[in-house]
Amino acid sequence: MSAGSNQMNVAVIGGEGIGPEVTTQARRVLSWFIAKRSLPVDLTEAAYGLEAYRATGEVLPPESRKVIDAADAILFGATGGAETKEVPIEARKKNTLLKIRKSLDLFANVRPIVTQPGLYEAAPLKARVLEGVDFVIVRELSSGIYFGEPRGIETLPDGSRRGFNTTSYTTAEIRRVARFAFELARTRRGKLCSVDKANVMETGVLWREEVVAMHAAEFPEIELTHMHVDNAAMQVVYRPSQFDVMLTDNIFGDILSDAAAVAAGSLGMLPSASLGPVDATGRRQAIYEPVHGSAPDIAGMGIANPIGSILSVAMLLRMTLGQPEDATLLERAVSDALAGGARTADIVEPGAKPMSTSGMGDAILDALERLAH
Repeated sequence: MSAGSNQMNVAVIGGEGIGPEVTTQARRVLSWFIAKRSLPVDLTEAAYGLEAYRATGEVLPPESRKVIDAADAILFGATGGAETKEVPIEARKKNTLLKIRKSLDLFANVRPIVTQPGLYEAAPLKARVLEGVDFVIVRELSSGIYFGEPRGIETLPDGSRRGFNTTSYTTAEIRRVARFAFELARTRRGKLCSVDKANVMETGVLWREEVVAMHAAEFPEIELTHMHVDNAAMQVVYRPSQFDVMLTDNIFGDILSDAAAVAAGSLGMLPSASLGPVDATGRRQAIYEPVHGSAPDIAGMGIANPIGSILSVAMLLRMTLGQPEDATLLERAVSDALAGGARTADIVEPGAKPMSTSGMGDAILDALERLAH
């Protein structure tokens, strides 16, 4: 937030692959709200990834880092892909998205899974399975196996090689994301399913013990259940409507949210928010981004689905800008556009003609204009 004003700062970082294409549409939508709804928001573009490296020799140039640190929220596109082999491994490792999340202490990743009736025919699951699906996966984001040490690849005495990673969780790391998930469940249907692998992993045992203790001490009114991750992977496609809030660790949340994309119709439909702690001024830094990756195989073709990025704007409106009515308006516009037949290639029915990335952006903006009048 700008000093002496209520102006919020949002950094816009397209990144790599299809990231810039989908983020362009998300920025168009956010700009509509700034212009038509008088949102006090300043948008600042920042470079990241291959193009930034070509221009500066840095994946994340110092100027981009300054923009990130000053931002109240970051609207991010995607990172990685085959074309990034041009970037040396050490330059890439220096400023990965994982390290940016860690540096901002973004510990809670929120991934809503909501079905769209307009996509029932295009979705891979039966309509009766999709009815009433509306749940949120809360994934611990700054600890676990993606950050554990030691890690590496070593050569053994016999000449063979061994790769190894370490997963660990502390009480504090589990409890803060669990508290976030319990508090979220309070605002929804009051149900929380905690997913672990307590039958074979010590981190899972600790995870379950800490969640149970917090539930008893602070959230007894919430209906708490537990599920092993292998069962959860089946349940998110077999009966996803049973879930309200799902809490899990870093790697399990990464995998389960991708699996749950079949309920939404496509990975391109899913938004996310990565949230840090609230500081003394009430500020909470956040990254809003689609769940999908950089999809280098279709980058530059103008066919990527921008809805995950656009719905990430809805999350930004609700969670950082404090505009729940605007967030609901945008979600309705997306639903209306889909109900009216707007389809990109990943969600199109057999035999129908898909529209471009910008065409989907146009359809959602048209729906916003109709709903706003």
